[in-house]
Amino acid sequence: MRNVLSILLCTAALLSAQQARRAPGWALPDSKMKVYDLADFRGKIVLLEFLQTDCPHCSVAADTLHQVEARYGQQIQIVGVVHAQHDNSVTVGSYITGHKVDYPILLDAGQMMYSYVLNPQIQFPHIYVIDGAGTIRFDYVYDATTRDVFEGKGLFIAIDRLISEKKR
Repeated sequence: MRNVLSILLCTAALLSAQQARRAPGWALPDSKMKVYDLADFRGKIVLLEFLQTDCPHCSVAADTLHQVEARYGQQIQIVGVVHAQHDNSVTVGSYITGHKVDYPILLDAGQMMYSYVLNPQIQFPHIYVIDGAGTIRFDYVYDATTRDVFEGKGLFIAIDRLISEKKR
């Protein structure tokens, strides 16, 4: 029992240390070749979502992100990122139209995603919540334990926490 508790505490410490790291910088184009830079959003909470346009969980997450955008408006910036080996300007355009997405979806050759995920196996969807100072505060990959983040109110809790910390 003691060993299990020790393992759980070590795992929690590693996860929280990983979450509190500086967000790697990037400058990436969208499907219309407009370039976006993380520094453009300094001072805002950034929701950085790695997605695939044919991923069913990503489609559901798009609806949740609409709700988040409606509630927080200019306090946040949502940015989607797809891997250019899997998606292209055509698939991204269809996704944007089909889901009524009004935030940028950027095309990455892989280097940016890997600098965030730190793992050769990227799972989709994956959302990073980055505070206004450029620090990754929350890191969510879709699974049974994070389903509420992608399909419910879990993101609202994380964003409310960051906003309340900023007011202090």
